[in-house]
Amino acid sequence: MTLPALGPALPELALALGAIAMVLYGAIRGESATRTLEAAAIALLALALVLVLRGEGRVVTFNGAFVADGFARFMKVLTLLGAAAAVVLSADFMRREGAMRFEYPILIVLATIGMMMMISANDLIGLYVGLELQSLALYVVAAFDRDNTRSSEAGLKYFVLGALSSGMLLYGASLIYGFTGTVGYAGIAEAVRAGHGGLGLIFGIVFIAAGVAFKISAVPFHMWTPDVYEGAPTPVAAFFASAPKMAAMAMTVRIFIGAFPGALHEWQQIIIFVSIASMALGAFAAIGQTNIKRLLAYSSIANMGFALVGLAAGTEAGVQGVITYMAIYLATTLGGFACVLMMNRDGKPVENLSELAGLSRTNPWMAFALSMMMFSLAGIPPLAGFWAKFYVFSAAIEAKLYVLAIVGVVTSVVGAYYYLRVVKVIYFDDAKPAFDTGAPGVRAVLLVSALFVLVLSLMPAPLFNAAQAAAKSLF
Repeated sequence: MTLPALGPALPELALALGAIAMVLYGAIRGESATRTLEAAAIALLALALVLVLRGEGRVVTFNGAFVADGFARFMKVLTLLGAAAAVVLSADFMRREGAMRFEYPILIVLATIGMMMMISANDLIGLYVGLELQSLALYVVAAFDRDNTRSSEAGLKYFVLGALSSGMLLYGASLIYGFTGTVGYAGIAEAVRAGHGGLGLIFGIVFIAAGVAFKISAVPFHMWTPDVYEGAPTPVAAFFASAPKMAAMAMTVRIFIGAFPGALHEWQQIIIFVSIASMALGAFAAIGQTNIKRLLAYSSIANMGFALVGLAAGTEAGVQGVITYMAIYLATTLGGFACVLMMNRDGKPVENLSELAGLSRTNPWMAFALSMMMFSLAGIPPLAGFWAKFYVFSAAIEAKLYVLAIVGVVTSVVGAYYYLRVVKVIYFDDAKPAFDTGAPGVRAVLLVSALFVLVLSLMPAPLFNAAQAAAKSLF
């Protein structure tokens, strides 16, 4: 029996070994280990990032269950950046609220291992293992502030609905295995091309689509998102909105492009429906929101719908658009949540949209950064968000999905209303008392996100070229 090549999975192995060491250190030192473990988590994620960037070519190992290619590396970089930012954003908030415990950074690292496994999974078993490792950690993270009723409620809702979606995905995987005789993506693709599967395969695809739609908070499996974002601690909501979305979208792209290229017409209809429903609900439901975290939750639902426009095309250009969109979405979302974390008066967080009134006069640089994030999310040219939507809509038009592209443009215009309303409150309403000075880590995340959006607005080509190379590795 020959051992599998471990090189391609070195980032995941480094994180796993590091997580074990962190658990032991935390168990010995107790709560006094919290700051050390925060630094260790960031160092581990940085090490994993370096190991990911050192990878080359396309390598398949663990009997075909794990693949390391350009697409996996690109999405893992985004996931690791999102996870590291979540640790940085959480430190001051959790300590101030009395909710920080040494287990928190360990759970972030464990969830990240699951996410990276999801991205590189090349068969249905590997996908499910990664998905459950991520989910089990996230269930605990969602309810981490256990003395807060809303946080406990958020964790319970996420757990119940997450268990349901995992069951649906597992049922779909068992149907596909039963009708194709294999769990590997390449084997499933060959069976589909040969005409095996029939109606059972279609049912399997539907159940898998339902499972992954929950993970990316797409309609009609979005119902947990606003409540969890509002109820969970703000850094936890920022984490949910960033790194897990990168991994879930990568998993969705790989399974449909890698396992079902011969069933494009069947799954394309599902993705088109989910995309249109997500864009419409995200655009219209957010209009009446007064809590900024709920507004960002509905924004997240709409953004997943926009990203799925590229996947619906089923082409290399479409996948390229999805990758570009997710990279820009990561920056704008982290920047938006960093601003929410800076909304504190007398040491207490405020979340109502009206509390931003007159921010341009009390904190001009934060006002400018948040306004830029809102303009970018609205897709106002020439900001980065405009290029994100431009590339996915272009891919849809090339694939002759004209109705999908038109619906996307219309819902983008509707969504612009509530983004611009935030800018109006910041610059034109009567000023409220100034916020407290934000923590250095939070200000750093906001600064990096703002610079990323600004640079991409002026020079989108490097990101687009990197996304093109990543997409090419899938085809």
